[in-house]
Amino acid sequence: MSEARRANRPHHDGSALYVSTSTPALGDSVAVRVRVPVGYGPLHAVRVRSNPDHEPLWSEATLVSSDVDGWDWWQADVVVANPRHGYRWVFIHADDEGRPAGAEWLNQSGLSRIEQLDGEDFALLAYDAPPEWLSSSVMYQVFPDRFARSAAADERPVPEWAIAADWSDPVDPVVPGRSQQYYGGDLDGVRERLGHLVSLGVNLLYLTPVFPAASNHRYDAASFAEVDELLGGDEALIRLVEEAHARGIRVIGDLTSNHSGHLHEWFRAAFGSPEAPEGDFYYFSNDAHTEYECWMGAVTLPKFNWKSAELRRRFIEGPDSIVGRWLQAPYSLDGWRIDVANMTGRLHDEDLNESVRQQIRRTMVEVNPDTILLGESTNDAASDFQGDAWHGAMTYTCFTRPLWGWLSEPTHAPRLDWDGSTTTEPWYFTQPIGGIPKLDAREFVAQHQRFTAAYPWRVRLGTMNALDTHDTARFASNAAPGTVPLALGLSVTLPGIPVVFAGDEFGLTGGDGEESRTPIPWGSESEPAVRHVLDTYRATIGLRRDHPVLDTGGMRWIAVADQAVAFVRESVDETLLIVAGRGSVDLEWATDAVGGPITAASRLLGEAELVERDGVWAAVSADSIFTVWSLPGASAPAWGE
Repeated sequence: MSEARRANRPHHDGSALYVSTSTPALGDSVAVRVRVPVGYGPLHAVRVRSNPDHEPLWSEATLVSSDVDGWDWWQADVVVANPRHGYRWVFIHADDEGRPAGAEWLNQSGLSRIEQLDGEDFALLAYDAPPEWLSSSVMYQVFPDRFARSAAADERPVPEWAIAADWSDPVDPVVPGRSQQYYGGDLDGVRERLGHLVSLGVNLLYLTPVFPAASNHRYDAASFAEVDELLGGDEALIRLVEEAHARGIRVIGDLTSNHSGHLHEWFRAAFGSPEAPEGDFYYFSNDAHTEYECWMGAVTLPKFNWKSAELRRRFIEGPDSIVGRWLQAPYSLDGWRIDVANMTGRLHDEDLNESVRQQIRRTMVEVNPDTILLGESTNDAASDFQGDAWHGAMTYTCFTRPLWGWLSEPTHAPRLDWDGSTTTEPWYFTQPIGGIPKLDAREFVAQHQRFTAAYPWRVRLGTMNALDTHDTARFASNAAPGTVPLALGLSVTLPGIPVVFAGDEFGLTGGDGEESRTPIPWGSESEPAVRHVLDTYRATIGLRRDHPVLDTGGMRWIAVADQAVAFVRESVDETLLIVAGRGSVDLEWATDAVGGPITAASRLLGEAELVERDGVWAAVSADSIFTVWSLPGASAPAWGE
């Protein structure tokens, strides 16, 4: 049998179909369930193996529902003994005499005949839960210098560090323009365009840094105590957040906890002055405090030393800290994205990352527990994202990289690199591997599963599904023909937070993380090509807003082939069947894989057709497609039965 038509497999995830509560306290008993296809087995026993205090503990499961739409449901109880309590399922098969005849294990990495890693087990979290609104968010990322200019921007003088550019000028990716080119976008410009975000269905605005700096990106902050006057100052941020909130849009800011700029008031006080109160805020390597550690060798970005009690007091501890004050009125930000979260507090033999992130979150809870904390960690990030602080990750391994590998078709068009040299190698997350790797759909799924397996379900729901960001080339630059709707659809429907980097909805391209920071071409919305992309974004994001099952519902792969995938997002209220395929699609799956009457399917988006043949169901299309159908909710037994 082909993989697309393989027999159904047991399934469990962290959603409400399978876990009685996602917010347990230490010591709570949580009921967990697994669905097992009829015909899998026969089974001698089903058990749950937990790992409290890193010592295995076993719970017996009982059959609570039999042959419901082709599935049996088993249930066990797990006592939450640790803040992150891992567990997995084990199925003991039976021979013809009913005796034990081998076992299979199920954790987040899948079903296996060999034992699995504890770090990839399902996990119950007793840490404080994120705000409920996080999982229902659709994020829109704005790079303030390039989004929109208000009339007031015309009155502001160009700063000394800047190279002035007109809004229609192309982005200069070569040093010094790379960081000094200045278009003059401001926060009132963002406020005046909030209607655009509303029309897209966006409800979470993420602003890259707004603090004063000597660059267009502002990651080299000169202060964290005020909003850059070039963006309109503190009052402009207050106006923006107030109007965004009135329109149902939350706003989060961007902090660099790993470093400041070399012009920062703290660094200027500490440089050459070891006796200064700020003298231990940074890693100085000589007694004169003139040599120091910095981010990736960039001398303009000195690295914070989190052993400093005074740095912690000013920056991350309590309501009066930098972290705390911007979450309070009159600014009222709804959370933070932390830049370079993976490197924060880490240098050689020191690792203070855990204590820093946990203190940031404690301060946020003290000030406003209804705020979110996202951390940037662009590679294998799971070890830091176990629920103790970060609510989700800004990372590329789980979604963005495997998506690019499957759906890209590089043109190898020449582009300028940072030093003015010309290259035809497509940008791929700064990895020197010869460009974008070529993956098929099976490898896309395998890489996605590999890097999400170690995330607790609750954290996975808050992790960003970005096609691209301000730090990457734009996906559309190398997208295979017809695949942008497919990629966007996967961002919206896979577990996690959909992300739109401002300009994607206009069809903008960019060869690397600088070229992608393109001024938005306001006024082009009625052009046919732009209108088509905008309509695609509005319709696809609308799925997320109209179907809550995409926020927290369970997720099962039901078919994977060379160039197409099918999966369901499911709850007791609704099931969505999603099929995504590149090129001509003819994808089959077992008749009872969906778990309900597929004849009742109602197509919500896309053009693929469902057909029944030879005892299986198939989705068929002549072209690349992203299609979604709505079906009745899963026939799961109610909790307490």
